[in-house]
Amino acid sequence: MKKFLVTFTIMLIILGQTPVSGRTLSHPPLPKESPDIEKVAIVVLEEEKDNLEIKRLIERNPELQIRHVYKHALNGFSVKGKQSALDKLLNKEDVSAVSPVNTYYVHSVDNIKLIGGITARGFYDQNNQRLTGKGVKVGVIDTGIDYNHPDLRRSYGGGHDLVDNDKDPMETKAAGGQGTLHGTHVAGIIAANGKVQGVAPEATIIAYRALGPGGSGTTEQVIAAIDQAIKDKVDVLNLSLGNNVNGPDLPISLALNKAVEKGITAVTSSGNSGPNIWTVGSPGTASKAISVGASTPTMKVPFLNIGGRKIRLDLLQGSKDWAFDRSYEIIYGGIGRKEELKNADGKIVLVERGELTFTDKAFNALEAGAVGVIIFNNTKGRLFGNLDSGVPIPVAALSKEEGEELKKLTEKRKLLGRTYIIEEKDILADFSSRGPVTSTWEIKPDVVAPGVAINSTIPGGYLPLQGTSMAAPHVAGACAILKQAHPDWGPEKIKAALMNTAKPLVNNEGKLYRTYEQGAGRIQLEKALRTETVVLPASLQFGKFQIADRLHEHKSYLTIENISNKNKSYSFSIPYKEQGINWEMPKSFQLKPGENKKLEMKMSVDPTLLKKKIYDGNLLLAAGTEEIRIPYLYVLEEPNYPRVMGFGLGKGDKEDTYRYEVYLPGGAEEFGIAMFDSESLRFMGFLDWKKNVGKGQLLQEIPADKLPGPGLYLAKVFAKKAGKEDWIETYLFIRPDGQIGEPEPSGNRKSLVND
Repeated sequence: MKKFLVTFTIMLIILGQTPVSGRTLSHPPLPKESPDIEKVAIVVLEEEKDNLEIKRLIERNPELQIRHVYKHALNGFSVKGKQSALDKLLNKEDVSAVSPVNTYYVHSVDNIKLIGGITARGFYDQNNQRLTGKGVKVGVIDTGIDYNHPDLRRSYGGGHDLVDNDKDPMETKAAGGQGTLHGTHVAGIIAANGKVQGVAPEATIIAYRALGPGGSGTTEQVIAAIDQAIKDKVDVLNLSLGNNVNGPDLPISLALNKAVEKGITAVTSSGNSGPNIWTVGSPGTASKAISVGASTPTMKVPFLNIGGRKIRLDLLQGSKDWAFDRSYEIIYGGIGRKEELKNADGKIVLVERGELTFTDKAFNALEAGAVGVIIFNNTKGRLFGNLDSGVPIPVAALSKEEGEELKKLTEKRKLLGRTYIIEEKDILADFSSRGPVTSTWEIKPDVVAPGVAINSTIPGGYLPLQGTSMAAPHVAGACAILKQAHPDWGPEKIKAALMNTAKPLVNNEGKLYRTYEQGAGRIQLEKALRTETVVLPASLQFGKFQIADRLHEHKSYLTIENISNKNKSYSFSIPYKEQGINWEMPKSFQLKPGENKKLEMKMSVDPTLLKKKIYDGNLLLAAGTEEIRIPYLYVLEEPNYPRVMGFGLGKGDKEDTYRYEVYLPGGAEEFGIAMFDSESLRFMGFLDWKKNVGKGQLLQEIPADKLPGPGLYLAKVFAKKAGKEDWIETYLFIRPDGQIGEPEPSGNRKSLVND
């Protein structure tokens, strides 16, 4: 019997997850649950069926209504119907796996010059033709585009609206606070051609509106957009969107891999959930796509000097420069209400985040005579944000910990602070999500690009924004330039050229970032265009080593291609010696023009001598005068990836039932949902508990009578495997009528082990 993979769209859930420091844009408030919520399933077929066969399948299940038939991105279709009908389809058709559809949210100078973009002369190919992306079609799957913007009119080449199902991909108009601008901003970074110039100003933008009001959309809409983009035969596809599930097997990641197989160079943001490890989310986990993290362009960063201690300030986007030439008194101003700022004249005010917008706090301080504003976070971690409108005094941000420390100092004595400026560039943004990918142990992101303070087009004007959403279109534009220069190059070679020539970045202490933080490094388009050698694949994964295996070997293969017009010599450097690891590297060799050679890279390991959980580095290849770095990674036993993520709870299809979903990247020897009283933290029992749960998405219906009585509860969703435990905590409010109300994020995510 043919197997199916069914993914469920349950559009009410994804509960309030724990906040992660460094996010630039948070999820919008969840709508109240509707008892009439529709459920949609994406059915992925193991073997191809034609439309007639699919129609017959649906006719045998009359309670289901077919919605989309995917011809390119996935081998399957989507249907709508009650959960009971979907369950029948599951049971009847021998389903191999089940995964819920997720809701995706937009992750919202010299940035282009830094990657090798706009220069005095521009870029030219071997025939002395200027490279601007002309003739290259770039698909943008996002919130739509303001195609009437003067900087985008020449670049716009049509599109599709997968939200309203028409051919008008205009951004959502500002109504009820649900207007969008993200897609227009992304498109401008790629191909603006006016007051603002994009990376590839003459590329053609094909817009796919898959994210609707408020900037959210379903997997069904995003996959439909990928499907349409394949049909439209775009050359490059940009997805500056994602969720927080670090798994390689979600349908959107599989669809993006399929697009690459069809010849499209797919580019996606890695996510804004950094700086911790394992925070990359789908579709940034797609193996064949180019996943992009965010680095800084050249920035003038203010530091506050308090008694010899240097404290970094993060300017809010839209703030004027922080440039004081003398010391000012710093006072505490509460949360920035007018009545709290009576003594602010001629001073810098320190205020806490919350209740008022950043702009309101700044204008209140301005009216009180303040010369500057420092806003500190009210949750753990650093604060990044935007001002809604211009304020004539500088506004900066601090972490909660730093802000509370300054607050205590203002209570003890008169606090004077002087600022000075340090120029920075090529530093990874705190919010940029890190890898590796769970279960496949792949390196993601693949590269990084500028994603902080990026000025671009928005409906009606221009605005600087930050996020990996802003980094990805830099790479998409670079791909368009490479495609114009090399029309015969496919996605793998374009990806390799960017990775082979990327600049490895170091942190403020001068230490190289790990491969799973920056991939190959920050892209350098000019070097990618001039490269004479391509190494495929551009990164290596040697998998997982088990201590019980004692001594064994892992192999990977590289193909080296000479794309120059002259003979070239090649040689590998011996990697840094690690205890318990021995490398067997290829001998030196030569390649003629156009010639390629496949090489075996062999690693012998004694796992009993390994002391870390994750090993990574770079293999160095001397290619004539070029040095090419190939990132590699391998893991020992069960590294400390999150054992549980993506938890949500909603009303079930049957009366008096609820349905939860959760993603278990490596499965679990023990999984449970423990309920506690929110005030006393007294254990109230398990909502569910299981042993030996397989990896991937878990969906389960539970009877309503398993819920405790009305009140506010703390739910601890935990998973244990290989002696390690991880959990998510979230609040559940059970109303007197037995319904679950809107949850509140707890702000706590804990793990018992560290790498």
